[in-house]
Amino acid sequence: MSALSNHRFLKMNGLGNEITVLDLRGSLHVVSSAEARAIAADSRSRFDQLMVLHDPVSPGTDAYLRIYNTDGTESGACGNGTRCVAWAMLADPIMSRPVHEGLVLETKAGLLPVTRVSDTVFTVDMGPPRLSWNEIPLRDPYPDTRAIAVDTHIPEHPELQSPSAVGMGNPHAIFWVENAQAYDLTAVGPKFEHDPVFPERANISFAEVVSPDHVVLRVWERGAGATRACGSAACATLVAGARKGLTGRKAKISLPGGDLLIEWRESDDHVLMTGETQLEHEGFFVPALFAGAA
Repeated sequence: MSALSNHRFLKMNGLGNEITVLDLRGSLHVVSSAEARAIAADSRSRFDQLMVLHDPVSPGTDAYLRIYNTDGTESGACGNGTRCVAWAMLADPIMSRPVHEGLVLETKAGLLPVTRVSDTVFTVDMGPPRLSWNEIPLRDPYPDTRAIAVDTHIPEHPELQSPSAVGMGNPHAIFWVENAQAYDLTAVGPKFEHDPVFPERANISFAEVVSPDHVVLRVWERGAGATRACGSAACATLVAGARKGLTGRKAKISLPGGDLLIEWRESDDHVLMTGETQLEHEGFFVPALFAGAA
């Protein structure tokens, strides 16, 4: 029997980005790819990202996070999911510990300080962006990642220009377009996600600049597919836009699920993401869910 049988979970969302939060603090169990896929396949617990809390690793942190995509692969960062975890750790009556306004969470991509703005709004410090080709990472040594070379020809779609590339704990490619709605994400997303220039695959964004402080964004997430919101993609888009002179260092990023406020702070190069969270329901995993996940 899986150690996750009968374990409690929270089903949440960050601007429609479906998040399942699982607390494994005090346990040595590590969720397997098969278990993650089983959780994603269940209608009560399906997710864009699964956020799993473990006991802290580094001194001064509140928890270590493992982040899973729907295909069972791990991700280095998820801003919307991190906000949901912060709500759970500060407000959920079962998961919360002694209350304070800020948390420091750790992922394999680094530390993520989180500050509560209101009952459901949180700001995540996503850290500095990765801008050099080997940090993102890219296959080829591009001297300037504001525009990289990929095959952008897609029949029956408007011609695309070379995308920008940014690392925000995971790789991102941002296409600058006149109309973000003009692209079928399910048709074009997989092509670019798996382009050989991205050795670890990439999140693919289509960004429409409305004004220097407003961008409309649609995202195909690596390992998850089309999503209503992606916090790290919003961060990557703001950084790429500011580097190209298309935006300022602070802007509203509008996704299908709602708006995020993103700031690329000049004083320390960190990217701050502020947005809403919502609890949908709680539940318990039935043992049969993991019958094929051994």
